[in-house]
Amino acid sequence: MWSHESGAALGRTLRWLMAVAIAGTTAACFQPLYGERTETGGSELRSRLAAVDVAQIPAPQGTPDARVAVELRNDLLFRMTGGSGGISPTHRLNIRMTTSKSALIVDIATGRTVAEITGIDVTYTLVELATGKVVVNGSSFSRVSSDVPGLQQRFARARAQRDAEDRAANVVADEIKNRLASYLVART
Repeated sequence: MWSHESGAALGRTLRWLMAVAIAGTTAACFQPLYGERTETGGSELRSRLAAVDVAQIPAPQGTPDARVAVELRNDLLFRMTGGSGGISPTHRLNIRMTTSKSALIVDIATGRTVAEITGIDVTYTLVELATGKVVVNGSSFSRVSSDVPGLQQRFARARAQRDAEDRAANVVADEIKNRLASYLVART
């Protein structure tokens, strides 16, 4: 005799079997972006990222922009190679960068900036060295706020500005690395 409870149990069983069947058919399609091992057993993404040569970022020498350009390039190199150094390059990353600062809060009594925003805007291209073809075009930006200490603390102000520039460079480096990783894994 058929009852409502046995029908519900059969329905749950069929739903479970269908979920297992769907999971089984799609299991081979999934590969985590930052997985250490691929199907062949190697660390493919890390070696592909290490094969990207990051070109020097042009900036006028002796300016704060030059220091930010070096910081951004160093962040990218470390994120892509893990500090182990590069291998024979297959791609070259070219970056153009501009920085900006704007007052966020100004004290109306003194006219002194109390808080400011530091910005970095970059455009980048990834060029395949074998063909000379541009395979990735992109842009990224970061805006970071910082407090400006009083007038007597000029070294603290300089350090706050430098920290804001470094944080902005870190954000941009992460975004560029993630975009390149996406391309190098899926070629899209």
